[in-house]
Amino acid sequence: MTGYETARTCMIESQLRPNKVTDKRLLDAFFTIRRELFVPEHLQAVAYVDEDLPLGNGRHLMEPMVAARLLQAAAVERTDTALIVGAGTGYEAALVAVLARSVIALEEDPELARRARAALVEHSIVAVNVVEAPLPQGHKVRAPYDVIFFCGAVAEVPTEIGSQLVDGGRLMAVVKSGSGMGHATLTTRIDGGLARRVLFDAATPLLPGFLPKPVFAF
Repeated sequence: MTGYETARTCMIESQLRPNKVTDKRLLDAFFTIRRELFVPEHLQAVAYVDEDLPLGNGRHLMEPMVAARLLQAAAVERTDTALIVGAGTGYEAALVAVLARSVIALEEDPELARRARAALVEHSIVAVNVVEAPLPQGHKVRAPYDVIFFCGAVAEVPTEIGSQLVDGGRLMAVVKSGSGMGHATLTTRIDGGLARRVLFDAATPLLPGFLPKPVFAF
């Protein structure tokens, strides 16, 4: 194996499996997708460490374990259509593309979107459509979605994006209202309403544009 293949195997065996990530399709996706292609060149040597990696302009590539546990809880099926919000350089979109039928990777930063397209081409992934548009409104044109995944923490899930789930659809996000730990959360659309369940704690950085609203003191 190459050095990166060894690092991917180590990531799976030391970060994912010990944290109850057991879905074979998902683990295969994590081995197939070359994470080093989705980080800045100077970080490629540490692409597989168990922490969030900076992509620039306040954006981060999510810690592998957190992404894996969220995706496992999403139970992505081969017939699913997915929306990835804040797709960044496209790593999570690439993972989901291995599992689902089609993926919209929503990204508002042109440079990150360019890097996402390049990495997806390198993997010969054609199931992902990178869309450059503001993040808070989601992408209603292709809604509804079976799965919506946020590539970063949010203070709250915007109602506009939650409404873009199909009935029975799953929305995965780390909800973080302050400076402490966030809560990895599964939100399911049931009979037009949204039911939420906290899965585990996560220190995922907040996505710009989804920060807590300022509190005014009088």
